[in-house]
Amino acid sequence: MVNGLEVRGAVLTYPGGPTAVDDVSLDVPAGEVLALLGPSGCGKSSLLRAVAGLEPLTAGQVRWDGDDLAAVPVHRRGFGLMFQDGQLFPHRDVAGNIAYGIGGLPRAEREARVAELLRLVGLRDYGERPVTTLSGGEQQRVALARALAPRPRLLLLDEPLSSLDRSLREHLAGELRDIIHATGTTAVYVTHDHDEAFTVASRIAVMARGRVLQADTPERLWRAPASEEVARFLGYGPVVDAVVVDGQVRGPLGAVVDEPGGVGGEVRLALGPRALVPDDDGEPVPVRGWRVRRGERELDVTLPDGQGAVVRVPADGEVPQTARVRVAAEHVAVVSR
Repeated sequence: MVNGLEVRGAVLTYPGGPTAVDDVSLDVPAGEVLALLGPSGCGKSSLLRAVAGLEPLTAGQVRWDGDDLAAVPVHRRGFGLMFQDGQLFPHRDVAGNIAYGIGGLPRAEREARVAELLRLVGLRDYGERPVTTLSGGEQQRVALARALAPRPRLLLLDEPLSSLDRSLREHLAGELRDIIHATGTTAVYVTHDHDEAFTVASRIAVMARGRVLQADTPERLWRAPASEEVARFLGYGPVVDAVVVDGQVRGPLGAVVDEPGGVGGEVRLALGPRALVPDDDGEPVPVRGWRVRRGERELDVTLPDGQGAVVRVPADGEVPQTARVRVAAEHVAVVSR
């Protein structure tokens, strides 16, 4: 039995529609933050709604501390919910929104809890402000404080930052991580954004077509994607053929990496975003185009097998017709065919 959330064989099929969640089993031990990461339509939000009790499972179980929650209504599960748009009450001020879920507490205790959360989310002097005067980022901080106010045993966050611009998302993702960890809250965080998942979560479950393809820590997930599909979704690419020779995986352009235990046989090398590096002694590849991004020039090159790839070089100087490159083994992942 897991102290925390258990999902076992979860299936969710909408009436007359597709199977949104297909035989998913997951554990989220107390104190862990699990990110459900995947593209739109992969089933991650449907799974979160099933955990919350907003959607009934077609099959399987959702348990907390070993207890089956099938007959427990949403408002009695002790879970906090935070959605993309915050869903704040426009007729209440900031403090009133945060206090909404703890109205049963004595007034002094309620006010102390609201003040504590305002400090925690960086809005110490905002209690009397109308929520309609806040920026998008400030509103999401209020929504987080409201979700945390009742001290939920599980916090469920569904794309909480997706409506914000990129720079603000990056900033708030770090703040969310710090706040969730500071409160010791167990959480499930749904997102399609890789950077958010890797910033916020202590473990990530990659989903596609209603199934979990791989669940692991951010570090292990990046270093050892379980399949070519997972590698490509995480941002690896291209993926090239390779052979195992004398305990090493050898691919094109001089790529040589140690064989991970248990791989063997025919494998593929997934090249990370910085796997190709300029090298005067490297192999020549044709340059078919270029762009400048964040102070670097990205050369679009063609590999020997015809696939396109990117080489990052300094932005100054002329664009060559041919670039000499090698593969940096530390930016390569070995995946099975």
